[in-house]
Amino acid sequence: MKTSLKNIKKIISVALTVFMTACIFAGGKKSNNQVIRLAGLKGPTTIGMVKLLDDAENNLTKNKYEFTMAASADELTPRFLKGELDIMAVPANLGAILYNKSNGQAKMLAVNTLGVLYIVEKGGNSVQNLKDLAGKTIYATGKGTTPEFALRYLLSQNGLDLDKDLTVEWKSEPTEIVALMATKENAVAMMPQPFVTVAGTKLKDLRVALNLTEEWDSLKNGSKFITAGLIIRKDFLEKNKKAVKTFLKEYAASAKYVNENIPEAANLVEKYNIVKAPVAQKAIPYCNIVCITGKEMQESVSGYLEVLFKQKPAVTGGKLPAEDFYWSHE
Repeated sequence: MKTSLKNIKKIISVALTVFMTACIFAGGKKSNNQVIRLAGLKGPTTIGMVKLLDDAENNLTKNKYEFTMAASADELTPRFLKGELDIMAVPANLGAILYNKSNGQAKMLAVNTLGVLYIVEKGGNSVQNLKDLAGKTIYATGKGTTPEFALRYLLSQNGLDLDKDLTVEWKSEPTEIVALMATKENAVAMMPQPFVTVAGTKLKDLRVALNLTEEWDSLKNGSKFITAGLIIRKDFLEKNKKAVKTFLKEYAASAKYVNENIPEAANLVEKYNIVKAPVAQKAIPYCNIVCITGKEMQESVSGYLEVLFKQKPAVTGGKLPAEDFYWSHE
């Protein structure tokens, strides 16, 4: 039976309606899925993101994420300045440097990692407080960066001068320190998590002597010991505030998941090639993964940067950042 012209028109009309409806929904979905080029370092700054990254792979996030992980911030900074990265998790003082060097084109969204530095001792029990470091040789990473200045400050508050009262042998990577400690008796080192845990799997007589975050908190100086924060490009923020607010919610949920679901999060840490799951499972409770925003972020970071600035102004880019460095969605 031949189809009438009237029926053909009706079929075409229905088909067009379905097509246009699909386009509307597809378009709406696209507009709600802002692509954010995100970056972090191989360590705690990325550990807090692993649930977000996994959810993004499975299309469970509102934003879409293109992620880059680097061994050091030096690999990320040029790309950030060129506009190739939108948000990165890097040392808080680097955020201040970028803000000052770029006339305010970098802003801080959140603190994502508090202190992760520890003093460890192999085969001994001689270090019970910071004053016990007097006269010792310690191995450490981070010369000229936050770890050095944090250690200098903490020692000075305990009556010690890093340059006069002890010897620090600076190494480029924690793996170098582990190898050295394996050959020396009663060796002492300053290392970050999760590498403290990695070292513990290789050196059975390794003891965590001091948690430098606790040492900092005991000074009650009004600041927090901060490892890293989430830094965003100002132009990206101004054009994508809704997506940035969504990102902060998705990151906060990821950090919460990692802290509360350690075995599952550890598997994701291994999936993203940070450290093996058994190491991650032991290390996560000591990685101080957080998501601190708004007024609390500003108070804690500004106090921390002031401590660093007083030691060496160049550590914050020559001056302290103004209030507009700190962005709040609250």
